[in-house]
Amino acid sequence: MLDELYFEFEERMENAVTATMREMSLIRTGRANPAILDKVIAEAYGQQMPLKQLASVATPDAHNILIKPFDRGTLGAIEKAINKSGIGLNPVNDGNNIRLNIPPLTNERRQELVKVVKNLAEEGRVSLRNARRDANERIKKLEKQKDITEDDSRKGLDEIQKLTDKYIVKVDEGFSKKEEEITQGR
Repeated sequence: MLDELYFEFEERMENAVTATMREMSLIRTGRANPAILDKVIAEAYGQQMPLKQLASVATPDAHNILIKPFDRGTLGAIEKAINKSGIGLNPVNDGNNIRLNIPPLTNERRQELVKVVKNLAEEGRVSLRNARRDANERIKKLEKQKDITEDDSRKGLDEIQKLTDKYIVKVDEGFSKKEEEITQGR
């Protein structure tokens, strides 16, 4: 019974860490990263389509992103979607491709981005603690209903805490890595 709970809880924690890391990857670091375009949706062929389905995205160097549409007819739609996306970059359309120039970050902007990433990491930790709370409540409920013994309950709570600690370390490592990327301009 507790094994099912551990599995469910660990899956929930893994999802929380994955979501936190995905959000962190969308933060610009002054270096070209195609992931900043992951949420860009363009109106093409009469429907909303992710940019990945309309073009290939490459980083020819550290400060440029090159978008090569599969169909030149979608260039305007892709350019419009990038402008509307709020990523803060101006697309340059040369008739065949779209280029995004990633300007270097100022120290002030770097500090702001570190704060944003710190908040994302804290939100991730809060998600993990919420999952821990829910799991602990379920274990205590099982003990109260006499489905598990007091010893099993104690072991279960300890195991949940170990899992929580393990995933909080993952979030902290992700934060440290992203903070270094931002401050070092990597």
